[in-house]
Amino acid sequence: MRVAGLDCGTNSLRLLVADLQPDGTLRDVLRDMRVVRLGEGVDRTGELSAAALTRTFDVLREYAGQCRDLGAERIRMVATSATRDARNRGEFIRGVREILGVDPEVISGEQEAALSFVGATGDLRGRPEFPDPYLVVDIGGGSTEFILGGPDGAAASRSVDIGCVRMTSATSVAIHRRRPSCAPPRPTSPRRSPTSAAPSTSRPPGPSSPWPAPRPP
Repeated sequence: MRVAGLDCGTNSLRLLVADLQPDGTLRDVLRDMRVVRLGEGVDRTGELSAAALTRTFDVLREYAGQCRDLGAERIRMVATSATRDARNRGEFIRGVREILGVDPEVISGEQEAALSFVGATGDLRGRPEFPDPYLVVDIGGGSTEFILGGPDGAAASRSVDIGCVRMTSATSVAIHRRRPSCAPPRPTSPRRSPTSAAPSTSRPPGPSSPWPAPRPP
């Protein structure tokens, strides 16, 4: 069976199309990743912006065409931090449904951690050169997951709201607030030249003047 999985985070949108093998493993057919920054500005506004939704939907339409052309029989999509935090996530969910024909699963931080662990450690199982337990640190755009576990899966995990998009936005706001004002200086009255401002010490030429009288033209 050919399946497709999509992962929409705060910063990037990923697609995997793969063939499901009889032993449960996957054989990759297509992998792709695009930076869409769906979560841009969510910390400040609490909503997914129109520009971010447009960028994401444009890529989703392209991915939907690839899934169709490659004959994917089942499609699953998950959405993470930015969608969890946005008040208008319903608008995002409706757009995904119209494009892909499936609803995105808005997963919790704990679910995100468990899936990240399986994806990061799947190829390490049964390999003695990589003894367990494993610690996986998944740094995303809106959150970071710390997961500890072994062959049986995650044993403990922690999800925190720290990611590259959040940090970039917070740093930009802090720099903007601390930057000195760039307002133009106030206009001042025009200065008189030193010559016109200084009192004249010249004396009109005459009999008692030490300076000679100007010659006539």
